[in-house]
Amino acid sequence: MRWDADVTVVGAGAAGLSLAAGLTEPVPGARRGPRVALVQAPPGALRPPARTWCYWEAGAGPYDALLTASWGRLRVYAPDGAAVDRTLGPLRYKMLSSDRFETALSEQLRARGVDVRQMAVESAYDDGSGAVVRGRDGAGEPCTLRSGLVFDSRPPRRLPPARTTLLQHFTGWFVRTEEPAFDPGTATLMDFRLPQPDHGLAFGYVLPLSARDALVEYTEFSPAPLDAAAYERALHHYCGSVLGLGAFTVRGSEHGVIPMSDGRFPRRTGRRVFLVGAAGGATRPSTGYTFAAIQRQSRHLAEAVRAGRSPAGAPPVHGRRALAMDAVLLRALDTGRVDGGRFFADLFRSVPAERVLRFLDGATTPWEDFGIGLRTPVAPMLRSLVELPLLPRSVPAAWPGHH
Repeated sequence: MRWDADVTVVGAGAAGLSLAAGLTEPVPGARRGPRVALVQAPPGALRPPARTWCYWEAGAGPYDALLTASWGRLRVYAPDGAAVDRTLGPLRYKMLSSDRFETALSEQLRARGVDVRQMAVESAYDDGSGAVVRGRDGAGEPCTLRSGLVFDSRPPRRLPPARTTLLQHFTGWFVRTEEPAFDPGTATLMDFRLPQPDHGLAFGYVLPLSARDALVEYTEFSPAPLDAAAYERALHHYCGSVLGLGAFTVRGSEHGVIPMSDGRFPRRTGRRVFLVGAAGGATRPSTGYTFAAIQRQSRHLAEAVRAGRSPAGAPPVHGRRALAMDAVLLRALDTGRVDGGRFFADLFRSVPAERVLRFLDGATTPWEDFGIGLRTPVAPMLRSLVELPLLPRSVPAAWPGHH
């Protein structure tokens, strides 16, 4: 049987595009890469709205030409209003627009001869000889793609069974002020000078683009999202009473819901069907950051496929030690044993920011992790650690981030 492609990548967001780019990247002296088909959702509700991705890395990166902005300093405001300013050493905190990324990589993939199809995917599964993707095209007609492997980046309908599941949900405004109000050289990562919810934590997030322009977000870690009016009230309070921006206009907005779960995300749904991106566990449970992990995951999977190895042998995107520490922190936050605002502010106050960011990326050594652990509330963290093995894993309801 002739396949339509060697590899089918389902989804043309960060995970799908990054993996397709890795699979087709020209490598001098290497054998020809696999034939790749990229399945993109038709225009409409299945396509996510434009959004902002942030990540950090040392020096120049492959997407620097597409960045909206980047910063070498971060600021955290403790609940009492004290500011913690930190330089990032060799790292830069980078802001990337999904629109620019998706446009640039889609053009790159078409230039490499990738078969881009529009399809509302209904299923991806193994059959007797390969992997099959079924769905409907833009006109609503049934269509099928057959290939040797499928990588599926569609968001899961349900999250896996977990001991702790929180949602990171936020709404952000792109604001322009009448008078200079922002420090373009410093991004505010967490601002806890805000009323806190009964369950979870809330903070502001400010990414300045100029002295008068910034993305200002209100974020919560809590069990459920708010309604639109509640986000609007919170943002008006933050912009007016906390930041003191004065007169400003809202030039755009974004909204998101990110799962923060200690559930075990499956890496595959069949012998030839693999999950990537958030569906494949790329989201860091304790922070919600995903983009940098997607790049590592895509690189490992592309290297395996191009070398003729099974993707099942590629390393997991987050190591066991990092996931274990995340599970303890999520439990401590969910039970209220740890004051989230004080926890994160103290962490940045007592540990170099560059090391904190490497810790959040799972790139620190066991000894560095031990040192960071000593700077956290030891008793409540130990209590959370001890009780975790005794807790059942339950299946959360369908989450609001599913499209």
